[in-house]
Amino acid sequence: MQGIKAYQDNAVTTQSRGRLIVMLYDGAIKFLKQAIRELEANNYEAKGQYINRALDIINELNAVLDMNAGGEMALNLRKLYLFMIRHLSEANVKRDPQMIRDVIKLMEELNQSWRAISG
Repeated sequence: MQGIKAYQDNAVTTQSRGRLIVMLYDGAIKFLKQAIRELEANNYEAKGQYINRALDIINELNAVLDMNAGGEMALNLRKLYLFMIRHLSEANVKRDPQMIRDVIKLMEELNQSWRAISG
């Protein structure tokens, strides 16, 4: 098992910055889709856990934005991330799957752009 963990750790540390961002988006999208499944199954505790995992990723993406070097692009991403955080927090309380889908759509669009950039 430790060999698998070492491989996974090495895979993450050797990825390019763009590829890491794609992996983060992939993870957040996966968690949000799982949140919808749990919501539809009336498993509200698990729904909340998956939304919180996605929120952790979005908060991390927001925290690492380089506002000085990124200029207007970083500012726009920050606005999007803050919108997603508010939207998911509200979706969690309201138990609204469409609000979660709205964020998934935004994340998928951003993810496609990062995929194109990072090759």
